[in-house]
Amino acid sequence: MAKSAKKFKDCDAEFNTLFSRIKSRQFAPIYLLAGEEPYFIDVLTDLIANTVLNPTEQAFNQTVIYGRDTDGATVASHCRQMPMMGGYTVIIVKEAQAMPQLEQLAAYTSNPVGSTILVICHKEKMPDRRQQLYKSCLTNGVVFESIKPRDFEIKDWLGGFVRQYGLEIDPVCIELMINHLGTDISRIGNELNKLLVSMPESVKRITPTHIETYIGISKEFNNFELCRAVALKDIKRAMTIADHLSRNPKEYPLLLTIMALFNTFREIFIINYLRWQERVKRVPFPTDQELMGYVKVNNIYALRDIKQYATNWANPKVFNILGLLREYDGKSKGIDTGGKSEAQLLQELLLKIFME
Repeated sequence: MAKSAKKFKDCDAEFNTLFSRIKSRQFAPIYLLAGEEPYFIDVLTDLIANTVLNPTEQAFNQTVIYGRDTDGATVASHCRQMPMMGGYTVIIVKEAQAMPQLEQLAAYTSNPVGSTILVICHKEKMPDRRQQLYKSCLTNGVVFESIKPRDFEIKDWLGGFVRQYGLEIDPVCIELMINHLGTDISRIGNELNKLLVSMPESVKRITPTHIETYIGISKEFNNFELCRAVALKDIKRAMTIADHLSRNPKEYPLLLTIMALFNTFREIFIINYLRWQERVKRVPFPTDQELMGYVKVNNIYALRDIKQYATNWANPKVFNILGLLREYDGKSKGIDTGGKSEAQLLQELLLKIFME
């Protein structure tokens, strides 16, 4: 089956539109929520579950079914039941990708009952677009394809998430969260929701202090500050931060630290390569706006830092360091560790970087 041409930004825009429609009680009879990114599927499912019926109606007319425990014909039978009280019957099918004979459900989705709202949560992949189930859901309801973001798309998404609540967020806070939480937007979204609930109403801008207070990410000892210290060749500070991170392996797993370092040196490599092109091949050096596109950052302050870092590292050394980071990526997953702990591996990696 051909890979979808849909982009993450289109998925996010569609999600926001669909979220608004459901919240304003503009319901469709069928929702096929499918794809690789579970975050959007879970949020929309929870919204439908908590919006269509009030708590009393839910007890009679809302049913949650797991795909592994049923089949398409049984779900169709539930969908054809009339509501006992209130206007709707809500049937939520979770883990539909595990349902045997899922295609049997097409008999219902081709002719849905007007008083039923069927939600099909099909995670990990899209159903076969050539099958009748997909086609009938598209014709008679809503099909939402949930796309996983690429690493560089998460920063824009995070900033947009915060702006929806009428707030702004310092660029360094975005870096702190991504370097601490990785690229899992379900985890980032959950932490942001906790932050937004805790923030005083008078606050309109999220700062590192808020991140530390409400999420627990230290302003001084985190992967962002470690990358900065390494890029500036501040050995003492880098080793101090590494020691702190190593004491909190659950909060700062080695794999996330390596990913953060890799992204930093990838950005340095790009800037140095463009400078080499200007110097040797007389190719004009890009404008700052163009550079932000090349290195995948969304603010001029982050770009300024990267340009400063690049003056400290020649690309032959950067190339070797990227190789080191790939090697230690394997070690962080248990390959050829030599029995060393994550703390020892991180210390060893940093010493090798500084020796380049």
